[in-house]
Amino acid sequence: MKKSIFDKEMENPRFKAIYDEIATELNIGEQIARLRHEARLSQSELAKKVCTSRTAIARYESGDYDRYNVSTLMKIGRALHKKLKISYI
Repeated sequence: MKKSIFDKEMENPRFKAIYDEIATELNIGEQIARLRHEARLSQSELAKKVCTSRTAIARYESGDYDRYNVSTLMKIGRALHKKLKISYI
């Protein structure tokens, strides 16, 4: 079976490290947004439950954000009735 360009690039340790870092950042934001939508909450409503601003929630949901705070992630989890799980892959 022929490898895709992506599969070939993933064999490069530098490419894989950068990809994994970006994927993790996107994954956190995507999870927060998905859970918030499932809970039928706006960013403003979630922000109020977490005692933060709507713009802070928007940043956390952004794929460009990389300064997550564990305490804030835990508050978001509690507001969405979810537990925070952090792991190394």
